[in-house]
Amino acid sequence: MDYNTTRSKLILPEYGRNIQKMVEYALTIEDKIERTKIANAIITILGNKKTHLRDIPDFKHKLWDHLAIMSDFKLDFESPFPMPEKENFNTKPNKIPYKTNNIRFKHYGRNVTLFIQHAIETEDETKKNNLILTIANHMKYLYLKWNRDAVTDETILIDLEKLSNGKLNIDKTLHLTSTRELSAKTRRIKRNPKK
Repeated sequence: MDYNTTRSKLILPEYGRNIQKMVEYALTIEDKIERTKIANAIITILGNKKTHLRDIPDFKHKLWDHLAIMSDFKLDFESPFPMPEKENFNTKPNKIPYKTNNIRFKHYGRNVTLFIQHAIETEDETKKNNLILTIANHMKYLYLKWNRDAVTDETILIDLEKLSNGKLNIDKTLHLTSTRELSAKTRRIKRNPKK
């Protein structure tokens, strides 16, 4: 029996073993003109297997690169595109620097702390109070997104005060948008995401 575990490893498994065998066959051909004809035939087959990608720019270039990769960069043929270098495929990409800021209440996210900082820096009292109300309503909305249970306005206002480190004067009798309205808003957004 010929099991997959005993066969050679597929370099690009999405194309399948038969394509890999065609590439291996092309490696055995000594005449470069004949190899190029076979390479073009393989590219046509690869294009037929990936029809959903035909509208992507550089689609053909990508197929020629895949052919080079499947041949382990050993297939010598006339390509309409420059051949990729093996070394470029073995280098690891640079690490993405992630922000390491500590978020006290992760369910509110980092943007809420930025909004609060903006409210702290605002000098106009009317504008500051409007910002506090908007931030508190947004915090309640975010809280309800992550926690399906109803939340009291006092909990949100206490969290807002903690996040501002006591720098915002928050009216404890502030009435926020009702849980029912916020839940309805969430359902509307899920049903009609473009509106």
